[in-house]
This record gives sequence, C-alpha cells and structure tokens, in this order.
Amino acid sequence: MQYDSKTPIYMQVIDAIKLDIINERIRTGEKLPSSRDLAVQYTINPNTAARVYQELEREGVCYTKRGMGTFVTEDESKIKECRHEMAQGCLNDFLKSISELGISREEAIEMIKTTK
Repeated sequence: MQYDSKTPIYMQVIDAIKLDIINERIRTGEKLPSSRDLAVQYTINPNTAARVYQELEREGVCYTKRGMGTFVTEDESKIKECRHEMAQGCLNDFLKSISELGISREEAIEMIKTTK
C-alpha cells in the first residue's frame, strides 16, 4: 500500500480495511489478523496497528473477543452505514474539486451523465 502524506497512516489503513469489508473481501464475522500481523501486512508500526483496531472497534465496525482476537461486525446495517459514509466522503471531495474548477453541481451532474 502506498501512503498519502496528507492523511495519517492509521486512517488510511482503516479506510483500506473498511473498503475490504464493504466489498466483501473480508466477510462479516470474519477474524481479522492480529495487530502484529496487520503491522507486517501494511508495513506499519505495531502501535499504529493497535490504534487501527481501537478506532474500528470504536466505530462499531469490529469487536474484540478477549483471548480470541478481533472480528468484523455481523451487523449489516453498520456495514451499510460505513459504505454510505465513505461514499459521502468521496462525493464531498469530488464536489470540492469540481467547485474549485468553477463547475456548478448541475454541470457536474450533466458531465457524470454523459461520461461513459
């Protein structure tokens, strides 16, 4: 994974994991790698990996079973909410960029409709 210097690494890893969950590359109820394995997988500090899981748990995307590990939530509504939030973020970024180009929302919508 290539990291963007503008965004904290732990947030980028969180988004990557959420994207994998939304796209079902990681299934609901599935056990996630240990913090150490996650650190190796993403070439990040183990403390950063622990922070990733803490944040995902705080958001309700995953939960920890003591002595067993961290698991993806089985709450489909939470995953749909996560998908919606990520899509909303993409749209906000898009609209900001389009606005900076001097293109109105209406023009942007028309451009989207005609883009193949």
